[in-house]
Amino acid sequence: MAFMEKPPAGKVLLDDTVPLTAQIEASQSLHSHTIVRRYSDFDLLNNSLQISTLSLPLPPKKLIGNMEREFIAERQKGLQAYLDVITTHHILSNCELVKKFLDPNSYSVNYTEIALQHVSMFFRSEPKWEVVEPLKDIGWRIRKKYFLMKIKNQPKERLMLSWADLGPDKYLSDKDLQYAVKLLSSCSHPYIYKITFATANESSVLVIRPFSEKGTLKDLIYKAKPKDPFLKKYCNPKKIQGLELQQIKTYGRQILEVLKFLHEKGFPYGHLHSANVMLDGDTCKLLDLENSLLGLPSFYRSYFSQFRKINTLEGVDVHCFGHLLYEMTYGRPPDTIPVDSFPPAPSVFVVSVLESILTCEAMKNGMPTVSRLLQMPRKNLFIPTKLKEALKTSKECTEKRLTEEQKLIHQHRRLTRAQSHHGSEEEKKKRKILARKKSKRSAYESGEEHSAKYSNSNNSGNYSEKSLLLHSYVNVFVVAVVFWLKRSRVTISLHINIGLPKPSTTAMGI
Repeated sequence: MAFMEKPPAGKVLLDDTVPLTAQIEASQSLHSHTIVRRYSDFDLLNNSLQISTLSLPLPPKKLIGNMEREFIAERQKGLQAYLDVITTHHILSNCELVKKFLDPNSYSVNYTEIALQHVSMFFRSEPKWEVVEPLKDIGWRIRKKYFLMKIKNQPKERLMLSWADLGPDKYLSDKDLQYAVKLLSSCSHPYIYKITFATANESSVLVIRPFSEKGTLKDLIYKAKPKDPFLKKYCNPKKIQGLELQQIKTYGRQILEVLKFLHEKGFPYGHLHSANVMLDGDTCKLLDLENSLLGLPSFYRSYFSQFRKINTLEGVDVHCFGHLLYEMTYGRPPDTIPVDSFPPAPSVFVVSVLESILTCEAMKNGMPTVSRLLQMPRKNLFIPTKLKEALKTSKECTEKRLTEEQKLIHQHRRLTRAQSHHGSEEEKKKRKILARKKSKRSAYESGEEHSAKYSNSNNSGNYSEKSLLLHSYVNVFVVAVVFWLKRSRVTISLHINIGLPKPSTTAMGI
């Protein structure tokens, strides 16, 4: 009864020493002796993987002795589903527990004991070092072990020792390997983590570095403690949150700068991932440069080995940088590769870089160079001539509308200020006083005009009326005079010409 008919899409086919063909054969030849025994093995594996805090779909236990065909078929189906989940999880599929479960013959050696033997032999010739404690399972590699160290005359300073076996891609001679490993300790670059001591023999390499309590870039992203086991730290993060945009820009550029430096020196890295980037303040520094010398496989080998266009170590570095950039941006690795669509990101430039590396089109066309990635934030957009003209017209129209809106806003502000000014109580009082003054002035001017009109009408009035009045006075005077003369018996012939009609004798009574 085979629980796995074929290896799951490149997963579990990653080991430090076992050739790929042997891993495929081991995956295809998995068989169970009895359903009870196989389920018990599954149960032990599942208990060991609980440290990851993942909820794994292991079928529930049943009563012993249930060997009905339907039950066995259902149990086999459930266990196969359980295997599919484990083997398609990138971290679980590479851990020692799963590999021993799937292929116990190839993983029967206790690598921790072997590492201790090599480290003990090293201390015989270097007595100034002392082991503080083993750092159990803090890494993902099966044949790489870590120890917390100190120098005897400097007990407060903490160092980390790593021991690793040789890998399947080790092609340097032993002499060249020893020389290259020792050369790493003399490397001085602002974005490469310092190596205190390094040595190699015919079967392994030992490297000592300063130990950082703050941990790696992956620890920062996942809010993890550096000394915790790899499965516990990174399998099921409690809080998924990417870094700030400025951190993404700073760390991304620093990593690209050091990759460019290594490529120019003819030293492709091949092992870039967030757990291999140490943080020193606001500076990123690469770890484990010795891995490529040892011939160890990359953490993302099961991904890029599926794409034939990623066939150089420089291309591998760029592809790994895409994974790292995605993790910095979104706080988690991509669900699948290639990536069809990207969630909203803090910057369009970040998405453009990711699209150039992780999309299906990028996998078909090949990876961009590191130099091109360094230029992308400044030159990452090609615009055809026709589109440029259309964009220019659109720009001019937009600017014109903006200008018109600015004028309207300015007018509105002036009107608002005027209304606010004229609506104040002080201004209202001023207007009332001014109105009263205007009213009085208008009344006075109106009175003067009326008087002038009246005076003019009196002066230039009916002249005949005045003449008649004067004529009446004269007639009365004349009558009086005549009366007086008549009484005096004086006859006077009187003719008065004053420009008026001569009074009749009848009127005078003569």
